[in-house]
Amino acid sequence: MSYYIKGSSGRLCGELVDNYVNLIKLSVGSESVESLAEWQALKIAQAEDGLPRHVTRMWPKREAEILKGGSIYWVIKGLIQCRQTILRLDEVIGEDGIRRCAIVLDPTLHRTQSAQKRPFQGWRYLKIEDTPPDLRAGAASEDTLPAELNRALAEIGVI
Repeated sequence: MSYYIKGSSGRLCGELVDNYVNLIKLSVGSESVESLAEWQALKIAQAEDGLPRHVTRMWPKREAEILKGGSIYWVIKGLIQCRQTILRLDEVIGEDGIRRCAIVLDPTLHRTQSAQKRPFQGWRYLKIEDTPPDLRAGAASEDTLPAELNRALAEIGVI
């Protein structure tokens, strides 16, 4: 089965999701999508060009596929809640002399349907079948469900 990207109108654009690879990462310390955005607005979380970045120890082996339009999906409080398009991967050499990967991101946070995700370390490749769709443009959440109810429904597989 093939999966397709949905445009901002919610219609299929015809571009196969199979053409690139997405990452998933816990947003440690974030309480909400808004707090993630606030962190990324700080100078310390930005590349030299002012774009938000996430520095990680491991360099993705599937770089070419990621850079064809892949995103990083953020897990906040146990739920995948948003994604950002990955623009490039920059080399960063730390004060300790160790080479790291800076995942440079488009500053736009796209909210997604909530999907439960257990804790894990580092980033992972996100399977196509586990990739939640974006919410319609301008939607802050799926509905007005309280976060705890949303999490409970995700735990039993309803959403």
